[in-house]
Amino acid sequence: MTIPEVLEMARAFLSAAFLIALPALAVSLIIGLVVSVFQTITSIQEQTLSFVPRLIGVGLAMLFCLGWILQLAVQFTMQMIVHSAEVVR
Repeated sequence: MTIPEVLEMARAFLSAAFLIALPALAVSLIIGLVVSVFQTITSIQEQTLSFVPRLIGVGLAMLFCLGWILQLAVQFTMQMIVHSAEVVR
């Protein structure tokens, strides 16, 4: 296995990990921003106020994107199995 092949596998891994984490991170960021603005406007300084909306939002985002995430993960796994079969030869 050559260095460019290893770099391509690492790039594929990082892009797959980024795409899998993206829905949860984006929803968490948006909900956190909205709750922070709400806390600033109302002068409520409760630290735990943003936890429950984030938890529910991330859970719903993961449930909504589950099919796409599983498809991406299976595709990546199949690519890695094919690459590992080529290395053994």
